[in-house]
Amino acid sequence: MKVIKPQPTEQTGKIVIRGARLVDPGQKIDDPKDLLIENGAVKAVLKPKEKVSGAKAIDLSGLIITPGLVDIHTHLREPGYEYKETIASGTYAAIAGGFTAIACMPNTDPVNDSPSVTEYILKRAAEAGLAKVYPIGAISKGSRGEELSEMASLAESGAVGFSDDGKPVMNADLMRRALEYAKALDRPIISHCEDLNLAASGVMNESPVSTELGLPAVPAASEEVMVGRDIILAHYTGSKLHLAHLSTKGSLALVRNAKENGAKISCETCPHYFTLTEIAVKESGYDPNTKVNPPLRGEDDRTALIAALKDGTIDAIASDHAPHNSAAKEVEFLIAASGISGLETSLGLSLRLVRERKISLYRLIELMSTNPAKILGINAGSLKPGFPADITVIDLEKKWKVSARNFKSLSKNTPFDGWALIGKAVMVFLAGKEIKLE
Repeated sequence: MKVIKPQPTEQTGKIVIRGARLVDPGQKIDDPKDLLIENGAVKAVLKPKEKVSGAKAIDLSGLIITPGLVDIHTHLREPGYEYKETIASGTYAAIAGGFTAIACMPNTDPVNDSPSVTEYILKRAAEAGLAKVYPIGAISKGSRGEELSEMASLAESGAVGFSDDGKPVMNADLMRRALEYAKALDRPIISHCEDLNLAASGVMNESPVSTELGLPAVPAASEEVMVGRDIILAHYTGSKLHLAHLSTKGSLALVRNAKENGAKISCETCPHYFTLTEIAVKESGYDPNTKVNPPLRGEDDRTALIAALKDGTIDAIASDHAPHNSAAKEVEFLIAASGISGLETSLGLSLRLVRERKISLYRLIELMSTNPAKILGINAGSLKPGFPADITVIDLEKKWKVSARNFKSLSKNTPFDGWALIGKAVMVFLAGKEIKLE
């Protein structure tokens, strides 16, 4: 499928954005401000209506401007699985969801365990000309968990971190050595926390609901024992560890304790984990779009995740965008692929927490822009003078309905189809060039 991308409005010279509320945790700003852009970068943050000579004015009164959203956890599928997603379609979906930068996981075919794959991804992203793409290199060759990849070469080629996401690194010694190498390269290790022996053939959360539905189940312990192991290894090595897609109350307790003891760790969760629970599997009649890994958990876990988003235990909200074609999803629950196409719904679902006063908008932008950029070590996540003018424009009052059929992603696998949401990205700027969204 050919992706018809939105055309940026060509803007040269100086631009001043007027009338908006600027929310930028990187500068501790949440106030009406004007923004001066010159040659694709932020020139200055101005007082409202401050005079600027020779600049084209763009009036965004009543809207929110934030640093471009950064998704720390995306699956783009290319190379190898272009029938599920391409870099062009995935970055189009990112822009449609308000993201100006995404980090893509290495579980492609071939796996991104060599500089040639990293360079290919960067080349295809440049050709697409939409959201910036930051490749994550594989921890192990082929993500088989047997031998370390050429991590230094991957970093040199543009990998901003390392992960075998989709597969856990079961060998603790290999994980230790990966953390040590990553420390030398000043890159984070992103851990998929799952003990395969405990998870076995489970397809949903272990609870009375799984018993009632007669489905093989995954205990919370399968995540938590690996969270505990990797925290210990990160503390031992002094390395940067980022824990992906956490879903349980127990995992959060381990993270909270580790942070109090000085471990260099960060973690993320995803909108489906703080929006849905295992009940969705039952109420949807075994809809495969409710099948994710880790699985949707219980209500106690969901409420614990929301509390951890507020108190700082969780550092980032990630989409874990996992596009699948219909052949992988329109089958029985037991054999369906795991994952949700999440880039286009992530912001809207997360804004529900703001409307419900569970977290502030300032905190949400910290979770979806400032912190992910810091964790990855990329030049994004703030609109400080000198930073790229990558901007997300949000209408907090825009009412819209999720329509999987109209997703920019090639894949339509979402349990949120038809949901009515309030709040949406209506425009982005990429290096100062305006892209209006539908």
